[in-house]
Amino acid sequence: MTTEPGHEPIEVLLVEDDPGDELMTREAFEDNKIGNILHVVRDGEEALDFLYRRGPYADAPRPDLILLDLNLPKYDGRQVLERIKADEDLGHIPVVVLTTSSAEEDILRSYRLHASAYVTKPVDLEQFIAAIRKIDEFFVTVVRLPRG
Repeated sequence: MTTEPGHEPIEVLLVEDDPGDELMTREAFEDNKIGNILHVVRDGEEALDFLYRRGPYADAPRPDLILLDLNLPKYDGRQVLERIKADEDLGHIPVVVLTTSSAEEDILRSYRLHASAYVTKPVDLEQFIAAIRKIDEFFVTVVRLPRG
């Protein structure tokens, strides 16, 4: 999917520790000509450093959308989500939990922590690409995101 006229590319932060899932997400963006800018961090600590613009992320852009895995090293995705939503400057950013877990307790807890959506990662590459495309279509084409 390309960015439509009148729709500027959005900054997407992918918080993903699995190199295979990162690669599939990158391929989904590239294969579908998604015109968004994808930033990747590999654990919960890096995610918070990126969001708070600390260390090597001092010049990081503010993401318009966060794709967040739950099972991360250092701080897990639940802790990251809780920190994001408790912060006055970050709480407005939509967070899509994108994880392998289909456990009801993970789904409930994510929504209680104010996740915008919960998507279980499909194992099949084509289904994974389709899921990323649907997330992109919804958050870029259908809804309006707050900027900054």
